[in-house]
Amino acid sequence: MSTRPLDRFTSIRAKLGSTVVIAVALALAISSLLIGFALRNSPKDTEAIDALALARSAATGRLDAIPRHTMVITLSPDGSRTIEGEDLGELPRLHVDVPRWGVIGANVFATLPTADGGSVTVLTPSASRGFLGRLSATTGFLQSVWWQFLLVGAVAATISLVVARFLARGMTQPLRDMAAAARRMETGDYAVRVETRSRDEVGRLAAAFNRMSAELEGLEQSRRDLVANVSHELKTPITAIRAHLENLLDGVERPDPATLEVMLGQTDRLGRLVDQLLELSKLESGELPLHREQLDLRPLVDELITEIDVARSDRSVSLRNDVPDDLPALFADRERLHQVLFNLVDNAVRFTPEGGDVRVTAYRVNGSVQIAVADTGAGIPAEHLPRLFERFYRADPSRSRDDGGTGIGLAIARSVVEAHGGTIRAESEPGRGSVFTFDVPASPTNNGGPG
Repeated sequence: MSTRPLDRFTSIRAKLGSTVVIAVALALAISSLLIGFALRNSPKDTEAIDALALARSAATGRLDAIPRHTMVITLSPDGSRTIEGEDLGELPRLHVDVPRWGVIGANVFATLPTADGGSVTVLTPSASRGFLGRLSATTGFLQSVWWQFLLVGAVAATISLVVARFLARGMTQPLRDMAAAARRMETGDYAVRVETRSRDEVGRLAAAFNRMSAELEGLEQSRRDLVANVSHELKTPITAIRAHLENLLDGVERPDPATLEVMLGQTDRLGRLVDQLLELSKLESGELPLHREQLDLRPLVDELITEIDVARSDRSVSLRNDVPDDLPALFADRERLHQVLFNLVDNAVRFTPEGGDVRVTAYRVNGSVQIAVADTGAGIPAEHLPRLFERFYRADPSRSRDDGGTGIGLAIARSVVEAHGGTIRAESEPGRGSVFTFDVPASPTNNGGPG
């Protein structure tokens, strides 16, 4: 796509100003050419021509009346002078053999020889002298050349409009593209983007529009994935319960404790999924309040390891609490922090092979505490890391489903950490295990406040 000349400007004001300057410059250039042609004769030449006409009439005896502000001097062959009209002051040289004209003082004069050897001189005030004279001359000039100005204005306005329209079209093209893209987005097409090379306000608006459409596209895809995943997760236990109920009704199975226990397990799984969805929704909307308190991390990790040892007694995985004793107290919701740690440590135990190792460490960074859960499992491929904390996302779908996971635990962990004002991230290398790290605020009473 070619770059338009005005795309180099970084401000729309500069573009509009350049458009006006170009249009005015064109108008002035054309006006100067046409007015220069119309003014090829100066005002003094015109006044001298009028004075010569009066002198010719006086020399030939055809001047019936002397106009106002006019002085007529007649020089006879014997040297005597006759002055008629108003006294305009200084007189030019009167003894001439050929016609003469020019300016003397504030007057324009014209002298013509007469047939008897004398001469006739006419003086008139120069209209271009003084402010009122200039104003009168300008008014008279405008009256004499009004049609030239009308033509100049029409031509200049036409050219300026054409140029301004051409330049403005390039500036407003991204706006028209965004309007068309918005209409497509109304129909659910969020993949549309606006192309622009401009760096001004319109260009930045187009870039923001593209980011918005990308986010909407991602949200729409997440919504579709969420509906599909929820439907799938709900369908599995419901189908299992329905199958057992049909077998009981048909007499294929008996309502013995083993069958009822399987049905109860599926019901618990269904209830756990619904509870987690509701909890995640409240966390993301900010409706679930946090009850922050000052608490020590090491005892909390000890308690957590005991719980997981009991729940995962069949797993020969070593759990270690490497939280230092001198770690500052945290300022967090105990129950929610326990939930985050339980999800991370339980996941690490489930995906670490027999004889592996899972350890919890922590260290202070400025006014917060970074907590890390590291394992010696198989690791996570790099392409899965950016999406680990999305709802229902599984790097190993079949394994986590068989193990009873819902795919919401990490999403809940992220929401809890973000509600505390921290961030959570995962680092992994296939074959060398994974490390999940998140931030929790330190208690403001530690060492006089956050460091």
